[in-house]
Amino acid sequence: MSYYQEEMECAPRDKMKSLQTERLVRAVRRVYDNVAYYRGLMDAKGVGPEDIRSIDDLPKLPFLSKDDLRDAYPYGMLAVPLSDAVRIQSTSGTTGRRVVAFYTQADIDLWDECCARAIVAAGGGKDDVVHVSYGYGLFTGGPGLNGGSHKVGSLTLPMSSGNTERQIQFMCDLGSTILCCTPSYAAYLAETIGSQGMRDSIKLKAGIFGAEAWSEEMRRDIEKNLGIKAYDIYGLTEITGPGVSYECSEQTGMHVNEDHFIPEIIDPATGEVLPEGEKGELVFTCITKTAFPLLRYRTRDICVLSRKQCSCGRTLVKMSRLMGRTDDMLIIRGVNVFPSQIETVLLKCGMTSNYQIIVDRVKHTDTFEVQVEMTPEMFSDTVKNISTREAELVADMRAMLGISPKMTLVAPRGIARSEGKAVRVIDKRRI
Repeated sequence: MSYYQEEMECAPRDKMKSLQTERLVRAVRRVYDNVAYYRGLMDAKGVGPEDIRSIDDLPKLPFLSKDDLRDAYPYGMLAVPLSDAVRIQSTSGTTGRRVVAFYTQADIDLWDECCARAIVAAGGGKDDVVHVSYGYGLFTGGPGLNGGSHKVGSLTLPMSSGNTERQIQFMCDLGSTILCCTPSYAAYLAETIGSQGMRDSIKLKAGIFGAEAWSEEMRRDIEKNLGIKAYDIYGLTEITGPGVSYECSEQTGMHVNEDHFIPEIIDPATGEVLPEGEKGELVFTCITKTAFPLLRYRTRDICVLSRKQCSCGRTLVKMSRLMGRTDDMLIIRGVNVFPSQIETVLLKCGMTSNYQIIVDRVKHTDTFEVQVEMTPEMFSDTVKNISTREAELVADMRAMLGISPKMTLVAPRGIARSEGKAVRVIDKRRI
């Protein structure tokens, strides 16, 4: 079994807890002394650095949210002199003011090591060619896996997103063995490679896919169509980027790099910390970052934590595949709907992974439509057969969701492709 940093990835629980406590105590003091915004939150809650003596005291600390980071924009959460920061990364800002995260060189080195762990867990090494098709620039995907690949010593192709024909050309000519991109773009690459009859020309053995939610069914489709093993990876700009957690060969959840990030699961309504195995909102505390060390940051991601022994030998706690988000959950006619539920139904029913959810409000009533591409075989069916399939999908959706969408089967390639994050939801309501 290969590990990038075995002493941390396979550390005994007591050793890890002791290390976390030491680093947490130091991080809380540093944040309190250097970040006026968070010091104000701690003072308002009546807690000081002296109250945090171990990781068991973590619930005493106040939460941080994305709204806090926006309020503190741009420098309000910076914990080091600006002269010590060497890079920023940023969120898209599509839901409000941008969040800017800062990095010292030490932060970047630690981030690269976290991504290196993910690449090695996916079977990567010095003899591999790592094909990075995540976006670069302010987006963390490209820089993160790029740095991790360098740490491992692999040949790195910094392809970025877009220009699919060039992606495939380099993939074939340079013998890419590990593909790093969003799962929706991996599915698109697989579709294009298949349509061009080039499956035998690629040498891929593994893929590291993240930055958007995807189902187990979508994983199996990608693995089949590309002939690879597909690994999940998780991260977010506010914490560091990809590499906060990563999947091993067991593929039953992502190991959290808990020597750097302490995870908690809370009840999103009350903030109460939930026991292991309970589903709730994921919260992270950064204990090694220096420029932007967030404490108890609410990710809004829904998942489960587990310390069940893993066959890979790693002792790092596992987080499950994301089960949705508290802030992208759709409420349609009073029913909570997650896009991941819809994708599960579609793929279990043999549909493609190219779909869109369209929600609107007409005469004060929500309308709910799911458009999904047919396979070429389905497209050649009679109108009657297509209508029958749509009716079956409506029934399956109702069984899963409790409400019935309008199902529309569209022609192959009838939904616009994305070379970054797929646009799955179009919500036209003005609520």
